[in-house]
Amino acid sequence: MNDVCRLLNIRYPIIQGGMGNISNAPLTSAVSEAGGLGTIGVGTMAPDEVEAIIVETKRRTSRPFAVNIPIQVTTYAEEMVALVEKYHIPVVSLSAGNPAPFIPRLKERGVKIIVVVASVKQAKKAEAAGADVLVAEGYEAAGINSNLELTTMTLIPQIVQAVQVPVVAAGGIGDGKGLLAALALGAEGVQLGTRLIATQEAPFHEAYKQRILAADENETVIVGRSVGRVRRIMRTPYAEKLLQYEEAGISLEEFNRHTSEDYHRRGALAGDLTGGFVNAGQIAGLIEHVPTVQQLFAEMMNEAKEQWKKLHDLFGE
Repeated sequence: MNDVCRLLNIRYPIIQGGMGNISNAPLTSAVSEAGGLGTIGVGTMAPDEVEAIIVETKRRTSRPFAVNIPIQVTTYAEEMVALVEKYHIPVVSLSAGNPAPFIPRLKERGVKIIVVVASVKQAKKAEAAGADVLVAEGYEAAGINSNLELTTMTLIPQIVQAVQVPVVAAGGIGDGKGLLAALALGAEGVQLGTRLIATQEAPFHEAYKQRILAADENETVIVGRSVGRVRRIMRTPYAEKLLQYEEAGISLEEFNRHTSEDYHRRGALAGDLTGGFVNAGQIAGLIEHVPTVQQLFAEMMNEAKEQWKKLHDLFGE
């Protein structure tokens, strides 16, 4: 057990990514029950929607889970903090904005704070503000990413070198080899997003899961560069529309409208890949089956151990 596991009271150093607006109790609770840290991503959902998911998650598991608050995305940040307090959520993940104003209030109530960062500068600021754990996310990851477009392999060791708090790696990780690689780079855990979509407990549309299973290394695409809003999504008919809009000179306001959570839900929940989009990270090209979350975590830990043995044999005396 390492610092991340001790701080978050989990068995495995595996955290679920926020998955804003398509978060749900079945997957969140499954991750926590399997020994990781499940996460409810509030996205742009209203407080009553999030409260219902929290209540259902607590009904399904007594183990710790987190709430992710994307500060500049939600218009209900204060209300979400109030829900965390009301339901005694042990961990909060803060992303997409300045976490400093929220950290003292949460820490006074014993909440552990995870802050998602994408650069050394952000990591230092988050540590100074009181973060307990940093999730360092490379642009291999699904969804909204930093305009810096730094890869996980280059980002993790630089942030580990710059801070004292534990670092969790995110972006391009979905198996035991990726877990071991992240640990070798100095991280103390990993955050998963795309890999958890293709699990049995994830209540997303079958078309979404099948698209991930069929993916190769070219099946994700970056949209939004032209308007400074980098986002990695699955290459679908709707993604091609977005790229065409950008070529025609779409404005940031128009881009935000066409990538609103309504269009995300159309793809992820309704399976409409022509009228909506789905987030997907580059790890999609390595996903070939749909296990339970418990099976996935066991596979990851066993594979990491096997790879470690091979390395030990190579470098050992």
